[in-house]
Amino acid sequence: MQSMLWTVAGLSAIPFALAGEVFMLGLGLASLLIALATCLLAIGVVWRRRRARRWVFALEITCAVGSLILLLLPIGANHGPVALMTNLALPVAVILLLRKQGEAFS
Repeated sequence: MQSMLWTVAGLSAIPFALAGEVFMLGLGLASLLIALATCLLAIGVVWRRRRARRWVFALEITCAVGSLILLLLPIGANHGPVALMTNLALPVAVILLLRKQGEAFS
């Protein structure tokens, strides 16, 4: 799901690049690359690769910490329920699910 959200964010940035905001092309491509990496890591987790689980933990902790920083700093970030669910609840849920999986199968 997180990979899909980043894919949509990357694709939605590309029309702005066509309209003259050139830096949006870089942001869109970066989002698409992160979405691809997340999808590949998800495949690694399904195949029970320990390295993939470690990378997913690192990615999700980074996402959760970044979301908390966005919530605390008054820089105009969205603080609605959808932003809280996608930026904070989703990474925390993935961390808890992977932690539970590791305890059951180690």
